[in-house]
Amino acid sequence: MPRQTPLNRTRNIGIMAHIDAGKTTTTERILFYTGRTYKIGEVHEGTATMDWMEQEQERGITITSAATTCFWRDVRVNIIDTPGHVDFTAEVERSLRVLDGAVAVFDSVAGVEPQSETVWRQADKYRVPRICFVNKMDRIGADFKRTFEQITTKLGGNPVALQLPIGAEDKFVGVVDLVAMKAIRYKDETMGAEYVVDEIPADMLEEAKAYREQLIEKVSEADDKLLEKYLHGEEISDEEIKAALRKRVNTSVHTRGDKAEAAFVPVICGSAFKNKGVQPLLDAIVDYLPSPVDVPAIVGFDPDKGPDVLVERPASDDAPFSALAFKIMTDPFVGQLTFIRVYSGVMAAGTTVYNSTKQKSERLGRLLQMHANKREEIKEVYAGDIAAAVGLKTVTTGDTICDEKKPVVLESMDFPEPVISLAIEPKTKVDQEKLGQGLGKLMAEDPTFRVKTDIQTGEVVIAGMGELHLEIIVDRLKREFNVEASVGRPQVAYKETLTRPADGEMKYAKQTGGRGQYGHAKIHLFPGEPGSGYVFENKISGGTIPREFIKPIDEGIKEALTRGVLAGYPVDDVRIELYDGSYHDVDSSEMAFKIAGSMAFQDAAKKAKPVLLEPVMRVEVVVPKDYMGDVMGNLSSRRGQIQSQEDRGGTQIINARVPLSEMFGYATDLRSRTQGRATYSMHFDRYEPAPGHVSDEVVARMQGKA
Repeated sequence: MPRQTPLNRTRNIGIMAHIDAGKTTTTERILFYTGRTYKIGEVHEGTATMDWMEQEQERGITITSAATTCFWRDVRVNIIDTPGHVDFTAEVERSLRVLDGAVAVFDSVAGVEPQSETVWRQADKYRVPRICFVNKMDRIGADFKRTFEQITTKLGGNPVALQLPIGAEDKFVGVVDLVAMKAIRYKDETMGAEYVVDEIPADMLEEAKAYREQLIEKVSEADDKLLEKYLHGEEISDEEIKAALRKRVNTSVHTRGDKAEAAFVPVICGSAFKNKGVQPLLDAIVDYLPSPVDVPAIVGFDPDKGPDVLVERPASDDAPFSALAFKIMTDPFVGQLTFIRVYSGVMAAGTTVYNSTKQKSERLGRLLQMHANKREEIKEVYAGDIAAAVGLKTVTTGDTICDEKKPVVLESMDFPEPVISLAIEPKTKVDQEKLGQGLGKLMAEDPTFRVKTDIQTGEVVIAGMGELHLEIIVDRLKREFNVEASVGRPQVAYKETLTRPADGEMKYAKQTGGRGQYGHAKIHLFPGEPGSGYVFENKISGGTIPREFIKPIDEGIKEALTRGVLAGYPVDDVRIELYDGSYHDVDSSEMAFKIAGSMAFQDAAKKAKPVLLEPVMRVEVVVPKDYMGDVMGNLSSRRGQIQSQEDRGGTQIINARVPLSEMFGYATDLRSRTQGRATYSMHFDRYEPAPGHVSDEVVARMQGKA
């Protein structure tokens, strides 16, 4: 079947924001106005289409990125609704990796909030062009201009106002369109589906003219022809403004570094809940965000020739097939669903595809077009499509699938390490069998979720990005896999690092009557830069250790890193130079050198002054003035460092950095201190050396377990 929608009339977009800014509600309104749903789902009623998991509907938050397709002005819009809660960073990361554009939704009362900053940085990393929707203009304390300024001051964006609100709070009735210089007023009686285009109110005319002038100045700077017109006082048409805006919104995808920051970010406003501003938002998506042909060809490497041989795949049906798997989901009816973004070429259901990441071929079953958790079977996928594939068994998140004759490995995704863990114990023997299965499937779906068995205690330990993340996992085990389990208290995922250079040596020699074991390794150990991870360098010269024994030494050191030096936590940020050693013609083996490498590392590590690292969180507390002193004092008592405080409409915003170990139970404590009037959010900032007394306590506890 031929392609239904031209590639230049396709938009792959994400909707991103802080929790509670109104992302899911905005998506629901988009689906309603584009005719995809007949009844608007409300988040607070637990009926929103995009929040389809039971936990999402109960909690009123989005956990997994649901995908859906709709049409506006004959343009196909593929939407991914991403979670705003910091525990689900991986969902945001993988969504942004496969999108061409994004809509950032802000709460006009709260302005730019911490998770908005995190998501914005993630979008910067993938150079995703975006537009901003300042939502909740009908709420008490709504302030469009403050939010507009914060896009520059807090996010480093380059905002361009395309609208001004007419009224605010309960008097918000519509917007002034600064491109067309008209007022748009929404009819309450038709739920905002109908609106009237009118003249700009007299009391707003001067302000609208000033903002329009700023808009024309900005677009003129971006286009030489328009600049000439502007300087000569000639009229610039609406179409010319839109074309210049579109060009400049999309500069970020074509440039790297400082230039990328100059990309325009169009800003519009409305109230999704009150159905005001949704149609202009759809127009802005179509007018300003890129199609797959507007972004540069995706670049990968040729797996047959190595990572240095780069390969381009243009967004075209005629190019060899290539797609990235960005999400795995277990479906009760069809089994494993693999969500893919097709970058080039065409693929039909039932054909064989090549997983170039794992170098394995497998047969593709059915292809599905997803609408949240409803599905529609399709025969083929084309360049630019987002779809779900059934039957791919070896494919995991971040893998490339492609044409075996023209292989390519596309850039994958980076996911943060878990910061919190807890022990989980099945209640019965039947639960024990189901637990392993359930955890395996959940781990395949979520790259930030890890499972391991504690060597000392034999307990199964699950690790993730926060308390809510693990709570949802335990909940899903019960609902989806019928596993009843008891969980322990949350534990902090500490790390260890080394603070000074040291040398290590191990000669592992064993005679057992027959063939012996012999391996001898000498290493230099150096502390690495924070975030550098583990680096191994082979400096052997003159063949003192044969090539086939170098890898086992590296593997032995890697294993030793996971066991830790101080308290059994993994060692991070270390560089190892293997510089000397010896071997025996008969007795040397891979196992002997693996043991020698491991023990040489332990020898060096003990001399390298190991220290314990603890995860430190960025915490934002929104608190009424009356309780501020008490809340700040309590944060300080939790070893918190207050970074800043600001007044936001009579409410105080406290920003602090606090060790994660001190934040357990904080939600209950904050509620009781402020009679439920304060809220907080936190997300991972970085690892830092733990103070001596904390380190001693952790080490003593872990040695007590051994």
